[in-house]
Amino acid sequence: MIEIVITVAILAILSALAVPFYEGYVLEARIGTAIKDIRQMELVINDRFLDDDPPATLAAAGINLVDPWGNAYRYLWIDGNPAPGVNGDRRRDRSMNPVNTDYDLYSVGPDGETTAQFTAQKALDDIVRANDGDFIGLAGDH
Repeated sequence: MIEIVITVAILAILSALAVPFYEGYVLEARIGTAIKDIRQMELVINDRFLDDDPPATLAAAGINLVDPWGNAYRYLWIDGNPAPGVNGDRRRDRSMNPVNTDYDLYSVGPDGETTAQFTAQKALDDIVRANDGDFIGLAGDH
């Protein structure tokens, strides 16, 4: 009986250690999927810009994707869209500079919330396209 209890205790300890690692891998995979999706959408949108026909929405570009957390991707065309950004502002970095000069394309991340500034805690988990496409990743890493 003691051997069974010890075996169960060892399995419980191993499980307690393995579950957080597994959740971390799942999160990294979802972030990677969001980055890949944003890169693919960026290609389609940039082609439309090159054709001098920038889409007003993702649906107008023929894109109907949701991020790995089930939220719709966000697209804001800065120079022509009547909605210039989150709460009427362009998304900004820690130095309060706009992160893009052409358009914003991002996922709101696992919490489903965002703000116009990357300095806010709830915007740091967003997966963003910044520096006009030179950076795509976690807003907290930008």
